Amino acid sequence: MPIWVDADACPVVLKEILCRAANRTQTMVTFVANRGIKTPSSAYIKSIQVSAGFDVADHEIVERTQAGDLVVSNDIPLSAEAIEKGAIVLNMRGERLTEANVRSRLNMRDFMDTLRASGIQTGGPAPLSQRDRAQFANELDRWLTHNKT
Repeated sequence: MPIWVDADACPVVLKEILCRAANRTQTMVTFVANRGIKTPSSAYIKSIQVSAGFDVADHEIVERTQAGDLVVSNDIPLSAEAIEKGAIVLNMRGERLTEANVRSRLNMRDFMDTLRASGIQTGGPAPLSQRDRAQFANELDRWLTHNKT
């Protein structure tokens, strides 16, 4: 089962983790972005550059995703659509999103958008920590182990 990565917002350190895992486990990883993404030369790693535009990369990922695939993204609407198709979703901090928690995150996202639209400064997410990187790598390994047996 392949891994689809929302690469526009994926930190370099996570791209490196994904590339090492792809080669180690011979799992196809595809980075999708609306700009060129440099990837190492490998039969298991590729990138798709889509046209510029709002959510074009997200729509491409959803269109290609099948049940059981892994989608790596922080985008909540993309995650919700992928989950509806039966995909497993892992965000950039290593949290697994499910039907049970993605709806509440969609609601929170919409609420924060409303606050920002009214002029309230909400700030951005905290920088990716070492703990976040480790959790991402561990959850990725769990998915890879489960899908290679």
